Amino acid sequence: MEHKLYLSSSPHLRAEDSTSRIMLDVSLSLLPACGAALWFFGLPALWLILLCIGGCLAFEALCRRLMGQPQSLRDNSALVTGLLLALNLPPSLPWWMALLGSAVAIGIGKQVYGGLGTNPFNPALVARVVLLISFPVQMTRWSAPQGARADLLSSATPLGELKTALMTGGTVESALAATGGALGDFFLGSMAGSMGEVSALALLAGAAYLFWRRVLTWQVPVAFLGSVVLISGLFWLYDPAHYASPLFHLLTGGMMLGALYMATDMVTSPVTGRGLIVFGLGCGLITMAIRLFGSYPEGVSFAILLMNAATPLIDRFTRPRPFGSLSGKGRD
Repeated sequence: MEHKLYLSSSPHLRAEDSTSRIMLDVSLSLLPACGAALWFFGLPALWLILLCIGGCLAFEALCRRLMGQPQSLRDNSALVTGLLLALNLPPSLPWWMALLGSAVAIGIGKQVYGGLGTNPFNPALVARVVLLISFPVQMTRWSAPQGARADLLSSATPLGELKTALMTGGTVESALAATGGALGDFFLGSMAGSMGEVSALALLAGAAYLFWRRVLTWQVPVAFLGSVVLISGLFWLYDPAHYASPLFHLLTGGMMLGALYMATDMVTSPVTGRGLIVFGLGCGLITMAIRLFGSYPEGVSFAILLMNAATPLIDRFTRPRPFGSLSGKGRD
């Protein structure tokens, strides 16, 4: 029998994972956070999640059609963007702002650069920051968790209470008293904030699934959270009355959502192991600089976007030297 020799370009060994499979895993891992949002904020959370998902899918299809490019809905990236965008928004946000955010995330944050794989910034964070700058009142109108009830009462986030207390001569203890919660409540999700950042437990459960599926690597989360613990811990040891503990910073705001889901975006983070560590350290440093010394109580979104911009430079200076190459003097 005649044998045929097939020639093809590398890679010759292919993994079973695909873009659509990875995006589906990320979507599944966000289900606990979505469930926590529904429990604490009720039907408005469900409406906002469905609106953002539908908006991102619709704008993805529209942009690809206007650009004359093949449809990309099957890669599930628009689904992930919609979920992450919804989890970065307050549950009381007007519906048209959610649709506007979906258009910004897909159109400006992703498709304007050519689609998935070419966008330099995380699309969901681009939309969040644009909405925050354009509509600061609506984007900072937080709702207190009401269990499964749909009526939402206005409240301040723990980070907001802390910033207000310190600016008016108060202490960390008075800020915690004003929130009416303890660190254990923050871990479970009983605090005001964006829908996806209130429950660290739900986010850690989803991240555990991603680690099990080998979609998530340790470098960025460990470097991000570790730098936050180190910086906040030093200030807390110096003056615990005016600087919150590391555990407070880990459990409040968008820290867990940012470190586990936003900063770990494969497209907008470095590709080298050392680069990922540098990226995570930079995110933690900028976040804590804003939280400790800035006028805005939260800095996770800004930190990740700034480090997204630095990703090409990080990749350039952390890429491994090819085996057998010469460095320094005498190099050909």
